[in-house]
Amino acid sequence: MQILTDTKIEFMAQRKIAMMFSAVLIIISLTSLIFKGMEFGLDFTGGTLLEVEYPQAVELAPIRSALEASKFEGPVVQHFGSANEVLVRVPPIKDVSNAEVSSQLLEVLKQQNSGVEMRRVEFVGPQVGEELTETGGMAMLAALGCILVYVALRFEYRFAIGSVAALAHDVIVVLGMFSIFGLEFDLTVLAAVLAVIGYSLNDTIVVFDRIRENFRKMRKGTAVEVIDSSLNQTLARTLVTSFTTLLVLFALFLFGGKLIHGFASALLMGVIIGTYSSIYVASSVLVAMGVSKEDLTPVKAEGAEQEEIYEEV
Repeated sequence: MQILTDTKIEFMAQRKIAMMFSAVLIIISLTSLIFKGMEFGLDFTGGTLLEVEYPQAVELAPIRSALEASKFEGPVVQHFGSANEVLVRVPPIKDVSNAEVSSQLLEVLKQQNSGVEMRRVEFVGPQVGEELTETGGMAMLAALGCILVYVALRFEYRFAIGSVAALAHDVIVVLGMFSIFGLEFDLTVLAAVLAVIGYSLNDTIVVFDRIRENFRKMRKGTAVEVIDSSLNQTLARTLVTSFTTLLVLFALFLFGGKLIHGFASALLMGVIIGTYSSIYVASSVLVAMGVSKEDLTPVKAEGAEQEEIYEEV
């Protein structure tokens, strides 16, 4: 990454294009979330989960077809660990207890293959799923609120607005991608979204630290020039961090199995979008709000020496 240490890319010259791109992403994501909604997993919707084992490897399509023919609506069927282990999830059925649902599921599976054996069964009530939806949403809002206060105290209120705008951008786009592609949203994905907030914030704070430092050090230059210089100075660190993180996430995505597929997918999207937003969204908000050297330079003490005295934050 030595080649990235002396870059002079004019990031802010493209900020209008970047903001238009972000606006399009957000509009598409919100439209999908409003009209299509999310494919919530069993953790949020409630229902029955059945883990079974077959004597040999099985195809999933015939199992799914057999369940749908038996009036189980929207069954989720996937391999669990190996090709002969299968996980079946079905939403709750009105006026039918979870115990009866699990018995009917096992009966249908045994009619198709008498050698199937049940290994595990779990039930999640709709009330629990509703509570998880509410608490999950509150967790994200609380995280964004705490970040707003922290950044406002550590830097300046314009920086706080920029960081929260970038984080909200990342969360909306990741959720929108899950809605658009119909990916299942469960508790592991919610954990990944919260992790994306932390990752993106860390990246943004690194950039903001350098911007604040350069506003105090650089005697000449407009706000755009200072921000461009700061982004170029942190570019190598940003790309190296993102690249190494993506290597791990690609390994999880490819070899981690179905249970963490959603988790890895959300983090992959989040790291890519978070890297982009820390460069363009957060910094562009600073420019749009008119941040300047005077906002970050303490007033000189009366009678002090000609040398400027800056507070350590």
